[in-house]
Amino acid sequence: MIGKLMLGCAAFLLAGSAVLAGPPVEDISAKHHPNLAAAQRLSRDAWEKILAAQKANEWDMEGHAAKAKELLDQVNNELKIAAEYANKNKDKDRK
Repeated sequence: MIGKLMLGCAAFLLAGSAVLAGPPVEDISAKHHPNLAAAQRLSRDAWEKILAAQKANEWDMEGHAAKAKELLDQVNNELKIAAEYANKNKDKDRK
């Protein structure tokens, strides 16, 4: 019984922290990487739509919306890393 209660509390805290976390940042230069910047913007838009659905409490999503937001955070991070590697490769080509 206590184990189930603790598991429920942990799930609630995890879901709550995902809701309170801010949307992914837009930190890729559209001037240097227009396609990556557009992808980052779209992932942020998707994150915000999921948040709106959570706030509207449209249906019981059983943590799937929070998981989708976490995955979009990962997408955002990978896009940033891709832009950074593109910058490094561009710098190598100049040398």
